[in-house]
Amino acid sequence: MKSKYILLASAVVIITGCAELLNVLQTVSPVPLTEAEVSNGLKEALITGARNSAQKLAAENGYFGDEAIKILLPDEAKVIVDNISKIPGGDKLFQDVILRINRAAEDAAKDVAPIFVNSVTQMTIKDAFGILNGTDNAATSYLRSTTSNELYALYKPKIQASTGKKIVGNISTRDSWVALTGKWNSIANSMAGKIANLKPVNTDLDDYLTTKALAGMFSKVEIEELKIRKDVSARVTPILQRVFGSLDNKTK
Repeated sequence: MKSKYILLASAVVIITGCAELLNVLQTVSPVPLTEAEVSNGLKEALITGARNSAQKLAAENGYFGDEAIKILLPDEAKVIVDNISKIPGGDKLFQDVILRINRAAEDAAKDVAPIFVNSVTQMTIKDAFGILNGTDNAATSYLRSTTSNELYALYKPKIQASTGKKIVGNISTRDSWVALTGKWNSIANSMAGKIANLKPVNTDLDDYLTTKALAGMFSKVEIEELKIRKDVSARVTPILQRVFGSLDNKTK
């Protein structure tokens, strides 16, 4: 009888020890992420971040009401601003131009999400692991490299429509800009201008404004990416928690 108690006690010790060992092993060495998990997790994160960013920017004042990304005319346009302010109601006209430009960008942002989703569906396993183990803005960099041309083609016509509207004396924002920069560049490219080290400016206002609009877009995507990477509460699905939780373990 005594031997039975000894055997029973030994079994309990062994079973308990195995359970504790299993817990230790699971804590120290979690089940590795599969390629499918990494790929699906990164795709979900990219789509979530991109959609959130686009939705915020597409809302009224998404651009215009955010001082960090509000689209303004280039510094070289100061001459235009100074002169238009001398015209009765000129300041309001100028503000209307800025508002229209930003409204055009907000309008373009409504069609951004499908472009991002299409890019994400093309992501390879190699891309996914590169993003997971990359810098804090690796996902944003991926989207920028794969969607910039298409987004540019989406934004620019809307910006062009805005800058092409007539404001004063049947002259549009673009007309004024071309006249201003044309005169400046003729001076900057002259012998005297070169001696004075004057630099010509980009005469394509629509290109400048479109580029600024896209820079604002990607800055918001980058913020969304950082949230998912650093903020556990932003990982709203199990796959996001598992994939990005693996990064938390690496930093401990």
